[in-house]
Amino acid sequence: MTDTPMPEIDVRQAQQRLAGGAVVIDVRETDEWDAGHAEGAVLEPLSGLDAGALAAAHADRPVAVLCRSGNRSGQATCALLEAGHADVVNVAGGMLAWTEAGLPVVTGR
Repeated sequence: MTDTPMPEIDVRQAQQRLAGGAVVIDVRETDEWDAGHAEGAVLEPLSGLDAGALAAAHADRPVAVLCRSGNRSGQATCALLEAGHADVVNVAGGMLAWTEAGLPVVTGR
């Protein structure tokens, strides 16, 4: 990993990116996802993350990575950057901040 600071945005910026065509990737586990996730997000649990395949699948779109609080999404963001994705950011505060901000949440699958 490089010494470059991890790119990070807040939840409102993530929602704006999503509205602008970015993909929001939620790296939590399925039970966490089912309990509530950001509207429009895509589930890709960190436990099975293939950063190279994910970076290739979304190479043409900006990516914002989300988890519960920002820790796992930070790990996934670094992995995607190392895999060569040019436009990926961590969502600071994760779903805790997302729900606190009153942004749209979907439950179930």
